[in-house]
Amino acid sequence: MEKNTICIWYDKDAEAAARFYAETFPDSAVTAVHHAPGDYPSGKKGDVLTVQFTVAGVSCIGLNGGPAFKQSEAFSFQISTEDQEETDRYWNAIVGNGGEESACGWCKDKWGVSWQITPRVLMEAMAAGGAEAKRAFAAMMEMKKIDVAAIEAARRG
Repeated sequence: MEKNTICIWYDKDAEAAARFYAETFPDSAVTAVHHAPGDYPSGKKGDVLTVQFTVAGVSCIGLNGGPAFKQSEAFSFQISTEDQEETDRYWNAIVGNGGEESACGWCKDKWGVSWQITPRVLMEAMAAGGAEAKRAFAAMMEMKKIDVAAIEAARRG
């Protein structure tokens, strides 16, 4: 077990979510599935209780804890992309698999987990600061999925 692991609470579909992430993102895998040794408040003995997995190299554990707690934008995975093709691929995988679009490069998967699909060019523009960052930021504020060409144009002014 990793020294530092992110625990994500799911109602009941931690294994399905982990398998989707493993199929969608490089350096991702399901590493273990653990079944409950006895009944618990939201499940029965033998149900999948936890799933160990990695998402883009980040160690996670999914807990099937029941409906008591919901996901929110207070937690998100930020995935850095190199170009529009990669941005589109991840965005479309998440949104097209029962997820939903949000603003400024954010979307949610069908389990309610938030994702920021963030092209490198946007982060570079923000790091540049000044007028370049201001233009890129203003362009981003009008977007759902990030449009790389529009961010590049905004950077140039």
